[in-house]
Amino acid sequence: MNGVRIHKIGAPEVIAASDGRLTLSVPIQIKRRSGRKLVTLPNGEAANPRPWDVAATPMQLALARGYRWLAMLESGEAKSITELATREKIDNSYMCRMLNLTTLAPDIVAAILDESLPPHVTVHELAISPPVLWEEQRERIGVGGERLQAG
Repeated sequence: MNGVRIHKIGAPEVIAASDGRLTLSVPIQIKRRSGRKLVTLPNGEAANPRPWDVAATPMQLALARGYRWLAMLESGEAKSITELATREKIDNSYMCRMLNLTTLAPDIVAAILDESLPPHVTVHELAISPPVLWEEQRERIGVGGERLQAG
């Protein structure tokens, strides 16, 4: 019995072959969460991913870019958004949208980092002309009146 097979149901078992080989059967389920594959064990608990296996989501990358570019502008490393956009070889409007992410409410930023934003929220919704008031930002993404809880 060579190879890997994934069974969604059944009980774990060990099968001994006549030549001394052992086959371990562990039923698992693979689910997608934020574009990542998550292994779910038979008892329903999820296996914890290893830190080096966890890739940043597109929304997390956009947020990181915005904060990186803001730091470059504030430190004087770049004199203007136009200069920085030229240096980074990207469009001015894209850079401005990513910089808008730095004005988000702290609980929204935490939800991006924890991947606990409501599933319908996109980078586009957050980056295009975000409201100045944090409460209005929460209302825009459909959680008005309540703070987002870390997931």
